[in-house]
Amino acid sequence: LKPLWFQLGDRQFRLGLRIGWARVWGANARERTPQTNAKMQPSLVKYNTPILISTTTGGKGKKEKKKQDVQPAMTQTEDILNSILPPREWTQDDQLWVQYVSSTPATRADVINLQEDLDKWLQQRQARETGICPIREELYSQCFDEVIRQVTIICAERGLLLLRVRDEIRMTICAYQSLYESSIAFGMRKALQAEQRRNQHQKKLKDLHVANNKLKAEVDELENKIAAIERQEAERRADEERKHKDEVDTLRKMNASKKEQLESLLQAPKK
Repeated sequence: LKPLWFQLGDRQFRLGLRIGWARVWGANARERTPQTNAKMQPSLVKYNTPILISTTTGGKGKKEKKKQDVQPAMTQTEDILNSILPPREWTQDDQLWVQYVSSTPATRADVINLQEDLDKWLQQRQARETGICPIREELYSQCFDEVIRQVTIICAERGLLLLRVRDEIRMTICAYQSLYESSIAFGMRKALQAEQRRNQHQKKLKDLHVANNKLKAEVDELENKIAAIERQEAERRADEERKHKDEVDTLRKMNASKKEQLESLLQAPKK
């Protein structure tokens, strides 16, 4: 999209100073796209009476009128207005209509009516008073365009300056929207990663629980074996102690018997 230059007095003004100009003019470009079998929606921007550009005899027939023959001669102010606020085009009943922005100077009553229409349309279309609202954004954008139109008619330089302000605001909003969308994508990516990590941690925790239960079962089994071994060893020790005690008692009895025999032999009289 080539920039537009305007010579006003001894100064020269340029439209479209930034690379993102086509993106900023997205709303106006949509208005310039002809719509089929539908009238244009009402707008806060003041337009002239629609002009019939061409008609067709049916289907893909030839046009009876040419666009160049119908367009009126434009002054420099009207040319600037049409560059700032492109004309609207639509097709209805095989007829191409175009509507140029009005170049009539605005009065104080027009400004008051604009404010009243803005408030009325905000209420009728149920626009939100706070937060993000596309309806409120659209209506305020139309109101700002109408203010630019009124100012441009009186002073073209001031209108072009307001145009730069409008475009800068739109580009800033687009930058914030891009930042918001990227942050949403980043948040979703982080949320998915967190969910994936949570699933991995849950799976790992489940595996650890299973391993822990297996280890507990092994511990219980070993404790049962230890208890069984201790019980067997206690019984074996008791048997050995009993046997040892019986042997000791037997030896003591045998010792006592031998002692008695020895004493009886020692006490026997000698011949």
